Amino acid sequence: MLLYAERNGNERVFPGGAVVKWDKLPLSITILGLIYIGVGAVGFASHFVTSLAHLNEGLWIELTELLAIVSGAFMLRGNNWARWLALAWMALHVILSAFGSLRELAIHCLFCAAIAWALFRPGAARYFRGARTEPT
Repeated sequence: MLLYAERNGNERVFPGGAVVKWDKLPLSITILGLIYIGVGAVGFASHFVTSLAHLNEGLWIELTELLAIVSGAFMLRGNNWARWLALAWMALHVILSAFGSLRELAIHCLFCAAIAWALFRPGAARYFRGARTEPT
């Protein structure tokens, strides 16, 4: 699968013309973006058959998995709204886990706090502050 069309120094030009400047991309954002894409893709695939059986509930589950993929992909591109979407996605899981066990809630709270720290620390804030994607 072709991830990028051209390589120009530390820039990757993706199909459609989006340019990502990898030298400015913090490692924490790279890792989080890839995790969100991976979790979303695996969740979408694993819930797909169940979603067909329970169309009403399954549609919402699949939508949340797609939101994870979208937030991960656009975080890698430097879109500020994507980090807020990623945090909201995790906060939704904290709220849902409040209806489960205390252990599940604690784990989701820790993940949410770690993700919030990674997304809003100074290096990440600088990355999201400036536009990192430019159409060609």
